[in-house]
Amino acid sequence: MIIRKSAVEIEQMSRAGRLVSDVLALVGESIRPGITTAELDAIAEERIRSRGGIPSFKGYRGYPASICASPNEMVVHGIPGPYALASGDILSVDCGVTLGGFVGDCAYTFPVGEISPAAQRLLDVCQAALAAALEQCRPGNRLSDIGHAVQTVTEAAGFGVIRTLVGHGIGRSMHEDPQIPNYGEPGRGPVLAEGMVFAIEPMITAGSYDVVLHDDDWSISSEDGSLAAHFEHTVAITSAGPRILTSHPKCTFALPVEEPARKAG
Repeated sequence: MIIRKSAVEIEQMSRAGRLVSDVLALVGESIRPGITTAELDAIAEERIRSRGGIPSFKGYRGYPASICASPNEMVVHGIPGPYALASGDILSVDCGVTLGGFVGDCAYTFPVGEISPAAQRLLDVCQAALAAALEQCRPGNRLSDIGHAVQTVTEAAGFGVIRTLVGHGIGRSMHEDPQIPNYGEPGRGPVLAEGMVFAIEPMITAGSYDVVLHDDDWSISSEDGSLAAHFEHTVAITSAGPRILTSHPKCTFALPVEEPARKAG
């Protein structure tokens, strides 16, 4: 069952969204060659708690950290630790914050120092796929229109859309119905309606879409070792169109915050 939120609840969710955006922006400012992913996790947790929030990930099904930090070919769920970033790396940082009883969820893949043109193109395409998906979050569209938008943008650029990882509904719980695949035919599934709130998160690779689970039972990487990118926003469906509840300064696609979304350029 998809839980629809009232206008008041969406306002409350936007507070959690603003905080998780602030945390990701701080993490992005802290990224540099030599810093470890554990240090980035400590920076994130301190900011979350200092602003009255709770790290939604920490303790979730036993997960030990406040962020997921996934470098290079790692797609998602990387556990922060001693890995020291190097120039040329890319790092996906996923973060969830609970504030006032609601969750905000957001992810961004950051370049570390100077990255290759091929890596930058992967990041650009993943952001464009997210923008296209968010544009579909309007009353009257179908749920599968979101994933179809991701797949269309990604595969047109020659990249792979991961099939086994999905976006999701979000609200008082981090994961609510529905699951939102990043591929599929358009015009299928539930009709989108005002008050639905989703975490939309394209996860793509520079090669095959097959993935492998590591021995820690959390970290997931591309099976062929190709670079991976992951971007995510929490979005509310309103009568005026999609309202992005999360954003941070390093976003490059032309979607406004706290306002109905326009077509991305």
